[in-house]
Amino acid sequence: MTATPTLARDAMTAQEFDSYTRGKTLYYGQNGAPYGAEVYMDNRRVRWSFLDGECKEGEWYESADQICFVYEDNPNPQCWTFHDNGTGLTARFQNTPGATELYEADDVGAEMICLAPNTGV
Repeated sequence: MTATPTLARDAMTAQEFDSYTRGKTLYYGQNGAPYGAEVYMDNRRVRWSFLDGECKEGEWYESADQICFVYEDNPNPQCWTFHDNGTGLTARFQNTPGATELYEADDVGAEMICLAPNTGV
């Protein structure tokens, strides 16, 4: 048996993901560096930021055992599998498997700030 079926079996369901994330702001890291943060709201609504002051509104849904996100500026689904590793979440991007793996980070050294469009212009 390969690791892939095990990971697929351990992937969080939509109900597990919603229970874990709803009402939280989770920070994600990649390779020891901050990657981004997402606010998880009621009705599967989200707000994502790469921690650059710009935020994108979106929503998530379950499709083929994956959690897929669509955002206001990109209607193409971004699909991930999420795993509870006991100390937080691990997220694996499924659109391009092996391309991106993120982990939930307690302190990424940055905060999620959403600036109004064209602030300072």
